[in-house]
Amino acid sequence: MVEPIKSFRNYLALSVVLLVASCSSGYHLVKTNRAEYNVNKELTVDSSIIKTYLPYKAQLDAEMNKVIGHSAAQMSKKSSDTLPESLLSNFFSDAVLEQALKYDQNIDFALPSTKGGLRVDFPKGNVTVSNVFELMPFENQLIIFTLKGTDVQQVLDYIASTNGQPVARLQMKIIDKKPTDVLVNGKPFDVNKTYKVLTSDYIGGGGDNVPAFKNAIDQKVIGLKIRDALMNYVIETEAAGKTINPKLDGRITKN
Repeated sequence: MVEPIKSFRNYLALSVVLLVASCSSGYHLVKTNRAEYNVNKELTVDSSIIKTYLPYKAQLDAEMNKVIGHSAAQMSKKSSDTLPESLLSNFFSDAVLEQALKYDQNIDFALPSTKGGLRVDFPKGNVTVSNVFELMPFENQLIIFTLKGTDVQQVLDYIASTNGQPVARLQMKIIDKKPTDVLVNGKPFDVNKTYKVLTSDYIGGGGDNVPAFKNAIDQKVIGLKIRDALMNYVIETEAAGKTINPKLDGRITKN
């Protein structure tokens, strides 16, 4: 066995030499320079750069401006930020939940994003691809967590203490920043049960100070981004000959 080992060592040494030689470019850094170039209105237009990117811009604009649906109402980002319930938060949560139910029918309720995750108004009339990207510009994935009732209670406390959040299949009153009369998918909340909660990888990871998911009994990544869920909902609603028509249904009220 001596000769094979010796041969292997020689082969290994040769390989290292060749590898080092192959990684060397033959160039050596001898000097570096640093300069700042301000981009402002006084800068001369470089037509060659514009000419280069214009075809790509035209293609992107055509894709982003494509009308994929229609909405019966303007949905306000400001209302979503300031009220316990809004057209925007209801539309968003219901749309995402509807798509996630295709992967798991046993989801008890959804908190697919916090208010801060909804970035802009959603328009009345034509809905474009760009509108969906602007509303949800993030790449967050949807995850179904199985939580103990005590951890769900923390989620409910968080929703109440922050004056409501975008939710679906969840109903509550907020009194003195505490959740009361809570219904989960139409049934009274039971702290002794376990629940399947749909949310994002951002919230599940503790984003926006929602710590309740760290002790999850189970979690399932369903392979669907929130933005894609929204996009699918808008496209499917249009294909069914329907108009997006969000409603306020009193799912979260405040004294």
